[in-house]
Amino acid sequence: MNFWLSFLPIIIYVLLIFLLIVSIILGVKTIITMNKVEKVVDNVNEKVESLNSIFSIIDFASDKIASFTDKVVNVITNITNKLFFKNKERKIDEDEK
Repeated sequence: MNFWLSFLPIIIYVLLIFLLIVSIILGVKTIITMNKVEKVVDNVNEKVESLNSIFSIIDFASDKIASFTDKVVNVITNITNKLFFKNKERKIDEDEK
């Protein structure tokens, strides 16, 4: 019994030291992995920022094309409305006379 009382705390201390060493190793590996991930994220961020100017040019061009087509459609709609409603107005004027 006396043997177990002196031997069991030694085993527990050795296991705790082993657990502490494993935790330190895992912590260091986690830090190294996080640094690698940060480098990758920074690299992707730089590439995306380099493409921002291209995307802004494309956005500007698409906005201008959309506004131009809206104006064209508006003009065509006004012309067709004038043609159809002039004929109706003439028929109404002829019916009144």
